[in-house]
Amino acid sequence: MIKTITRCILFLSAAAQAQTFTTETKKDANGYSYEVVKNDKTGVRVYTLKNGLKVYLAKNTDEPRIQTYIPVRTGSNNDPSDNTGLAHYLEHMVFKGTSKIGTQDWEKEKVLIAQISDLYEKHKAETDPEKKAAIYKQIDQVSLEASKYSVANEYDKLISSLGAKGTNAHTWLNETVYKNNIPSNELEKWMVIEKERFSELVLRLFHTELEAVYEEFNRAQDNDGRLVNYALMDALFPLTPYGQQTTIGKSEHLKNPSMVAIHNYFNTYYVPNNMAVVLVGDLDFDKTIKMVDKYFGAFQYKELPMKKMVSEVPMTSITQREVKSPTAERLTMAWRTSGVGTKEAMLSDIASNMLSNSGDVGLIDLDINQKQLALSAGAGTSIMNDYGYQSLSISVKEGQTLEEGKQLLLAEIDKLKKGQFDDWMIQAVINNMKLDRMKTFESGNGLATTLYNTFIEKRSWEQVLAEIDELSKITKADIVKFANDFYKDNYVIVYKRKGVNDKLVRVSNPAITPVNLNRDSQSQFYKDFQKLTTTDLAPVFVDFKKEIQTKKVKNTNISFVKNTTNNIASVYYIFNMGSDNNKKLSLAIGMLDYLGTDKMSSEDIKKEFYKIGITTSVNPGTDLTYVTLTGLEENLPKGIALLENLMKNVKPDQEVYNTQVETILNQRANAKKRKESISSALTNYAMYGKNSRFRDILSENELKSMNVSELTDIIKGINDYEHQIFFYGSNLDNIVKALETNHNLAANKAIPAAKVYPQPDTAGKVYFANYDMVQAEMTRVAKGVKYNPQIAGTVNVFNNYFGSGLSSIVFQEIRESKSLAYSAGAVYRTASDKDKSDYMQVSIGTQANKLPQAVDAISVLLADMPKIDRQFNNAKESSLKQIASSRIIKSNIFFTQLNLKKFGIDYDNRKDVYNSIKNLTLDNTNTFFNAEVKPKKYNTAIVGKKENLDFEALKKLGDVEEVSLEEIFNY
Repeated sequence: MIKTITRCILFLSAAAQAQTFTTETKKDANGYSYEVVKNDKTGVRVYTLKNGLKVYLAKNTDEPRIQTYIPVRTGSNNDPSDNTGLAHYLEHMVFKGTSKIGTQDWEKEKVLIAQISDLYEKHKAETDPEKKAAIYKQIDQVSLEASKYSVANEYDKLISSLGAKGTNAHTWLNETVYKNNIPSNELEKWMVIEKERFSELVLRLFHTELEAVYEEFNRAQDNDGRLVNYALMDALFPLTPYGQQTTIGKSEHLKNPSMVAIHNYFNTYYVPNNMAVVLVGDLDFDKTIKMVDKYFGAFQYKELPMKKMVSEVPMTSITQREVKSPTAERLTMAWRTSGVGTKEAMLSDIASNMLSNSGDVGLIDLDINQKQLALSAGAGTSIMNDYGYQSLSISVKEGQTLEEGKQLLLAEIDKLKKGQFDDWMIQAVINNMKLDRMKTFESGNGLATTLYNTFIEKRSWEQVLAEIDELSKITKADIVKFANDFYKDNYVIVYKRKGVNDKLVRVSNPAITPVNLNRDSQSQFYKDFQKLTTTDLAPVFVDFKKEIQTKKVKNTNISFVKNTTNNIASVYYIFNMGSDNNKKLSLAIGMLDYLGTDKMSSEDIKKEFYKIGITTSVNPGTDLTYVTLTGLEENLPKGIALLENLMKNVKPDQEVYNTQVETILNQRANAKKRKESISSALTNYAMYGKNSRFRDILSENELKSMNVSELTDIIKGINDYEHQIFFYGSNLDNIVKALETNHNLAANKAIPAAKVYPQPDTAGKVYFANYDMVQAEMTRVAKGVKYNPQIAGTVNVFNNYFGSGLSSIVFQEIRESKSLAYSAGAVYRTASDKDKSDYMQVSIGTQANKLPQAVDAISVLLADMPKIDRQFNNAKESSLKQIASSRIIKSNIFFTQLNLKKFGIDYDNRKDVYNSIKNLTLDNTNTFFNAEVKPKKYNTAIVGKKENLDFEALKKLGDVEEVSLEEIFNY
């Protein structure tokens, strides 16, 4: 995870720009002291319990749910140098339960876990490979015995029974953060679980989870971005853990763990004065803090160890690194900065925005991207607690060297040093940050994320709120001086070249004996927990006719949903056609980014949008095309006028188009070098074969022979076709006036007929594509029935029960029991409209040498769905609670209705889904499985290194055919 500050630009009113933030201490009705910040519109309260635990509370009543985070101020920077990856592995183990959660007989289980711990210490100390293997075999045997007493995934079953969503965690340099989004009526039950969860550490099912973490390590090896980032951080921070310890850890440490070291780490850092509870949502302040104190206040304060301070020495020269992988070449260069909250970090962030921003009017945006001098280029700042860095990156074209890309970037830095940028840009960047903060705080998750970051960064809420006002004091002279002081020959440059990565760690299959899952079992804690009661939430279904106001102006329907939250608004032009109607449409709409008019260049138009704080976006789909304007509502009429002028008067420029064709062809070539693109294309091929929408593209010949005027004519004429407009804001009349003045509301041109792409039956074929990687990615797909609204509730629960989430059958069997993959899931996907068919899809990412076992395991599950009453009821209750506590709000009201219209539905069909789930049984679900999952013929897509795969095992799935990249991409 890399932290950056999200941006979009806007000029705010003078009143919004001048605010004074000061901290005030108050007492609530229970006598608890808390801090609030004057002029903080979010109303955040910050409590500190007697044991040092920080508690951040804020209200968001959009829906009866609460976003929860439990951040711990420790991460991979605190890993022992001989146990790297420890913090991250510990994060995984915190999901495994305690002496109460996840066990049938703790007294017997703890004896075996202690034996496993002792064996791991022997394993770590042993250097003889054969003896090491023998000890591991003992670990495997004792672990199997211990698993007889465990209850796998019981934490996940507990938390999902609440109707939780987004259950997860992450570890980074200075943080480990645990996440759940829960119904508000389940808050106390969530605290019961989390209080127990963090009260102690039990390293249950240790070796199987360790192998899952190693699979994650393998995924990182196949991840190009991490390859570059590891090299960059190593060079930027040669003396501190920031660069010398990756979060995932070293291979030799993952294979030689110490359970003792992990316990010591937990006992040292997982203490209340090093943790926080963040709750944002539909809550009562006084009741909530009392509840938090009741459950978390009993944790004992403990002094944290004094950390040995190590500092990086100033960089005085250029440090070069080179990494290789099969993907396209690119370059990243970075300058080290000081840490969060410092003046240098603030100036660096502003400077990187001067180079590249979301308005596409930074120096790099205009001089490199707009002129298409490279495939893409950009800048950004990443700030950590002690240090940070500003990075510039560029992806070069075919035939363009990385050294040439470097010179392009340095030329833009030189302009920053000379002050060759518009005077208004700094204020625009700062105003944009204010708008971005407004957008972030609008959502419960956005505000909660900012709060846990505040805790991790050891900053006060006042400091966070006041930071942008500090930025407002920065002048052009400050930026120029900063640029000249900062950008020297003291940077790191990483060349990502195309070639063979000779640093990949190839590992053997450890041959783990599958552990017992004990799906039917429950701990005493679980049994007692089930007796706890809460008042059920009643579902609320949206009335589209009431919430959406629609008026017809001439021939155009204008729909309106009122924004009651803030003064940010959006106008959407929605054309009922896409690439299925005209293959050139998406290409034409995309050219809006590069073309101007006879009176304004594209660069001038971008600057004008940027000045008024309006962002534009185009989204050409297969059946719908969106052109969107977003920003302060008061400036939307100006934005509409600018957009309409561009669309009506767009000027063809063949040279610009020819350069765009060159870029498209480069992007296509690069897609054939990326594992992710190949895997996606191969899955599409397995589903649809040769006659697919994905392969039906404009050929190189067609692109090169096209006259750009064909595309500008499409842009100029698109407003003449039947379309609709949606406005999310507060004053519809003002927008209608702007549209009447500028837009063709009398449009009545008929939409061209859409090309229909067949959905052929899947027939037991296996398609393989060769790629040099550690893992293998396998996806199995089967065509299902035509869209059937009657099975929506069954599908919802089936997915929860069988293949989606941490407590699903597939995840438990493939990962928890057999350690065959880090990622494993199965989902029944309903059709995209009423005339299409459903698909069943199963996906696994695993080491190539584990694939035969994974194939066998998933085949068993697809042949006979395990029937576990308790687990099914848990999935059913979770589905019901998620629907009951979810609300369709804001602009989603319109877009939900728009999507339902594809199915001929004009009401909130969640009501039907909810009612059908209430009556659903495991037998019903098994009948669905036997009819729609089990008998289907699956096609299989596999991407991996050919020499590492067992093709005899793959033949069990069907006839194996190796397909070329040309076949699957059609170019």
